[in-house]
Amino acid sequence: MSNIVTASASTVSDSVRSDFDFTVDKFPLFGPDNMKTDQYGLFRSTDGYIDGVKSISSRYVPHSTDDVCALVEAASEAWDGEVECKTHWSRGHYVNIQPTKAERRRIFGENDSIWPRVMIRGGFDGKGFQGTMAYHRDACDNLVMLRKVNSTTVSIRHTSGLRAKMDELIETFSVLKDGWENVVAAAERMQSRNVDLSAFVREVYADRIPTATEILLADSGSKVRAVTVFAKMVDTIMERVVNERRDTQRDSFVSGEAKIVSAWEAFNAVQGYVQHAAQSKTGFKSEFSRILRAGEDKHVRRAESIALSA
Repeated sequence: MSNIVTASASTVSDSVRSDFDFTVDKFPLFGPDNMKTDQYGLFRSTDGYIDGVKSISSRYVPHSTDDVCALVEAASEAWDGEVECKTHWSRGHYVNIQPTKAERRRIFGENDSIWPRVMIRGGFDGKGFQGTMAYHRDACDNLVMLRKVNSTTVSIRHTSGLRAKMDELIETFSVLKDGWENVVAAAERMQSRNVDLSAFVREVYADRIPTATEILLADSGSKVRAVTVFAKMVDTIMERVVNERRDTQRDSFVSGEAKIVSAWEAFNAVQGYVQHAAQSKTGFKSEFSRILRAGEDKHVRRAESIALSA
């Protein structure tokens, strides 16, 4: 499910409501021979039982599409009303909001810029709603949610009837909007620091580096999967950087010399690899699912930490 809309807050809300034109309902779960339990399951009105969501108690109240729309409207108002919007369903509601009038920020030259994105997540795991300030980088088409930057995530208590709290929600998203400056500052900080790309990648993926024994076997002519997979991954990440340096009019690498890049380039190369190139497991085939996967990937988080501390 994915829909792009550019319009006012109310029009976007109507589109979101159309995309999520179903209810999530709570029904009791039974054991063998209709044995009663105190547990409930969640069911989509259009598809039935929602796989992968834990059973819940009788006190749990699932949020509604109207609650999601209230959040979208609040976020839109915080960004002066007109936005672009994409929706996605993955065991919960996801909405990606692009403030169309937000300022583009150049990180390097004319072709390496970032744009704000607000990701709204409404899962059914008891964690409530979450709003995250992310960025879209035009040089690589990455959509990135930084985890180590202050004021880029807000949590909204998982209750029903959120529309009645619209003023409070708008204020919450205004705080998140202020976090955009922190995202820009983090990007500029990464860009101002240089790293050795090979060393950076090896530090990020230290847990995947082949053992000395595996390397010796490969050098002797044996096919060793760990060596092959690691080498292919490194080559793919390196190729991303080479292509992006060309597209952003950075200097080309000199053959035989260390590949020194900004921490910004190195981080986005790892994030972009996970989002666009890494092998996908079941359930992570779509563009939006890959964005979500990259946002939770431990290597992307490690790359962010290393890039910010460089």
